[in-house]
Amino acid sequence: MANTYTSLHYHIVFSTKNRDPFLVETVRERLFAYLGGIARENGMNALEVGGMTDHVHLLLSIPASLAVSKAVQLIKGGSSHWLKVTFPNMIDFAWQDGYAAFTVSQSQLNDTQAYIRSQPEHHRTKTFIEEYRAFLARHRIEYDDRYLLG
Repeated sequence: MANTYTSLHYHIVFSTKNRDPFLVETVRERLFAYLGGIARENGMNALEVGGMTDHVHLLLSIPASLAVSKAVQLIKGGSSHWLKVTFPNMIDFAWQDGYAAFTVSQSQLNDTQAYIRSQPEHHRTKTFIEEYRAFLARHRIEYDDRYLLG
């Protein structure tokens, strides 16, 4: 076969440092569009972007030539810089050091998009930490609570 074909989709989740609620609604609207632009400029496709005041969810299609860790580095680094420049009151803004990334099959793309779009409703009954722990448990990922709470 002369060509390489991939279908690599990831649900990526990360929060603001110390879960600080920097991402108010007016900031989120602009941030989500900006995150999609960073993805596009780096050969990725943002299928859905959403979140709350203290975290974001991205459903990304990432090319096989780009490591997930590099993709997240580009997105977090570019958006952190943009937030500080665009919103003077966010000079102290930072993302958490880590992130979670889960593979998503083609058959689950629509459900994952709907989940990301429904963040405001979802978080009426569940905190970010509860959501994060549930994702880690569902994907059988071992974790140290020290890194979730700080």
